[in-house]
Amino acid sequence: MVKILVAEDERDIRELIALTLQFAGFEVVSASNGAEAVQLAAREHPDLILMDVRMPLMTGYQACEALKQMPETQNTPVVFLSAKGQESEIQEGLGAGAVKYILKPFAPDDLTIQVKQLLEELSQA
Repeated sequence: MVKILVAEDERDIRELIALTLQFAGFEVVSASNGAEAVQLAAREHPDLILMDVRMPLMTGYQACEALKQMPETQNTPVVFLSAKGQESEIQEGLGAGAVKYILKPFAPDDLTIQVKQLLEELSQA
């Protein structure tokens, strides 16, 4: 089963994403901030990380950069979820090591489709 780490500081959004992905057949591990996401990723070895950009303790960008420095997580794909859709924000996210940037708000079904497509693309790479 594919394991996905969801890092989102807004509890309602985190729970919605987790339930959506669980319903689609994924195992989900949740973090409420960037620092917790880095710790959980190192311990849980997820297949994919969905991460909010603006979080306490450590931003998504900082967490992604930290993950890319650690041997056990450096190859784990990171996808940013953010309401910040300016081109500079997207470029900063991709520059931090993310493979994709998904804009909020999104419909749960759309998120599931995008996650499945990305996992398919990554498995073929």
